[in-house]
Amino acid sequence: MQRKGKNRKGISFSVRLIFIAVIFTFASFFYITKLANIQLVNRSKYTSSVQRTYSRIVTIQAQRGEIFDRNGKALVTNVYTYNLNFDYGSLSKNVTESNSTILGVINSLEVTGNSDKRVESKFPLLGSYPNFIYDEKLLENQSERTKFERVLGDLGFDKNKDGEKIELTAEQFAIKLVEKYSLDAIDEEDNPLYTNEQITEIMRVRYDMVYNQFSSVQPYLFAKEVDLSLITLMKESSLRGYIFTEDVSRKYEYPGYASHILGTVGTIYKEDLEYYSQKGYKMNAIVGRDGCEEAFEEFLHGVDGTMVIEEDAYGNIISQRISKEPISGNDVWLTIDIDMQIAAEDGLKDNIEYIVDKAKKTEGKFDGEDAFAGAITAVGVSNGEIYAIASYPTFDLSDYDYNSLREDETAPLYNRALLGLYQPGSTFKVGVAAAALEEGIITPKSTIATKGRYTFYDANGPRCWLYLSKGQVHGTINVIEAIQESCNYFFYDVGRQLTISNINKYASLFGLGQTTGIELPESAGILAGPDYRDRAGLGEWYPGDTLQAAIGQSDNLFTPLQISSYIATLVGGGTRYSTHLLHSVRKFYTNEIVYEYEPKVLGNVELKDSTYKTLMTAMKSVTEYGSASRVFSTYPIPMGGKTGTAQVSTTKSDNAIFTAFAPFDNPEIVATCIIEQGNSGTDAGFTVKDVFDSYFGLDDK
Repeated sequence: MQRKGKNRKGISFSVRLIFIAVIFTFASFFYITKLANIQLVNRSKYTSSVQRTYSRIVTIQAQRGEIFDRNGKALVTNVYTYNLNFDYGSLSKNVTESNSTILGVINSLEVTGNSDKRVESKFPLLGSYPNFIYDEKLLENQSERTKFERVLGDLGFDKNKDGEKIELTAEQFAIKLVEKYSLDAIDEEDNPLYTNEQITEIMRVRYDMVYNQFSSVQPYLFAKEVDLSLITLMKESSLRGYIFTEDVSRKYEYPGYASHILGTVGTIYKEDLEYYSQKGYKMNAIVGRDGCEEAFEEFLHGVDGTMVIEEDAYGNIISQRISKEPISGNDVWLTIDIDMQIAAEDGLKDNIEYIVDKAKKTEGKFDGEDAFAGAITAVGVSNGEIYAIASYPTFDLSDYDYNSLREDETAPLYNRALLGLYQPGSTFKVGVAAAALEEGIITPKSTIATKGRYTFYDANGPRCWLYLSKGQVHGTINVIEAIQESCNYFFYDVGRQLTISNINKYASLFGLGQTTGIELPESAGILAGPDYRDRAGLGEWYPGDTLQAAIGQSDNLFTPLQISSYIATLVGGGTRYSTHLLHSVRKFYTNEIVYEYEPKVLGNVELKDSTYKTLMTAMKSVTEYGSASRVFSTYPIPMGGKTGTAQVSTTKSDNAIFTAFAPFDNPEIVATCIIEQGNSGTDAGFTVKDVFDSYFGLDDK
């Protein structure tokens, strides 16, 4: 019995050993097979899962073309700086880790002295954690209020279930920010992870991120124009979630000059998004907003490139490669001569100050003491090129503050040279004389016995300026003498015989009451007559209105550039060219011309030789013996011109107008100056003289 029992025990033990051996062998085979499968058969698959990389594409901003004057002098150039941005793709999604990145970046800014260049967020809370109050003044602004409510929505507290807006106290709002971004976190020893000061800083940044719609397609700009010390420090740190981007800003090489025409750049206005998106622009692209920057956007704007950035699972950059090279924009050369532009702007300012100072020293009333603004334009007779175009008061694009400039009562943003509408005064008489000579109303030798008051229609008819001011008359004069002395009586009679229809026929041929063709916004002006009265609903046109229109009054209103174009057409033999600022387009940083502007003819006025010679002689006599002789009688370049004054109010000085051309025998340039409340057209001639001095090189002598 005992032997039998022992035998059964031995058999049972052997079976167990065999069973264990089989299990062990099977398990060993399974794991060996699995290991072989991983290391030999599918090695690449499992290796890539450990070393997985991620690629993303970033935009490389193309360089914007620069702007030069006609002689190649730089007017607007690019300045390259670096900005620090938080990058959505590589910033940790772990709130605590990303908070550490934010604090690390802030600390790096302070260590390197870049903290003063941080982009200021418009945080709606005043004070520091936990003692906050709302910045009510900030939240009164509708735009800021809308963005504040966007952050409330992100926190889940913009509206309740009934759709009503939720009002949170400043304390409640701060608590929600603390909760969302784990700013009440503690370490392993139950100590607060952040100080109150750090909580305040992180709150500001987190709020601003939402406020500025920080996302995978919208980096968050945190610091502008940082220096190399910050870039070096952060590259050596273990921080991730940020990128440095190169930014290009515009530098104005002649600060304060040509500001009305050069223009500004910025992100696309909301109302222009559709237009630019159809042209392939991204919504955050930088474009010209006004002036030449906007007018020549198609030439100045380049084509952005792209870069592929490869990162590992920890956000470390492994490689970067350019997948599409950016294409720089082209340079634009303007017709402007910057030296003439400076002469025009300085001359305009100095002349206005001279007129005011002179008037203050006299006992008269409304003789220029209220002069404060004006404009001057200078154009090429044979091509319509604009050499100088100035408006005063002006501003400095290098220190541009739109809001304060907009609120300035003197309207420095207003381009009076292109948008200002003024009665042409006696400068209009030259065109009326041309019409009368061409229509046979008068001949170069015809004379009119002028009197003080023109009584054809009414015994109390309009008076000549000489009779009004001195009780004298011009006597019997011809057209040359009438232009030289600017006799109103002569042109009352000529205008009556011409009729408003013929006056306006020739005025239109000279381009008055029409745009000049310049690439910037301009006013079309107003050509007085029954047609305008009907369109404007101003009532009937009377014969007496024609008398006033003939001397440049009535409803006639033109821009300084229109008057320059009109005189250039006349002295140029009748060809009216489109005025323009574009000279040529050239490849970036080279002088290789890719486009050159060809003068465009807008119309022609056929004038008889006798008419042309008569008018030229008349305008020359104005500068030699007439109203402008005080300024130009000894001028070394033979020239011609016409003064004008125009009453604008019984409580203001008259506007001063002067237009001139030179040289006399072969006119090259026409300049027109208008000074608001300048009183005397002769004084406006001083600014034209400054421009002519620059054009002919006389200011160097």
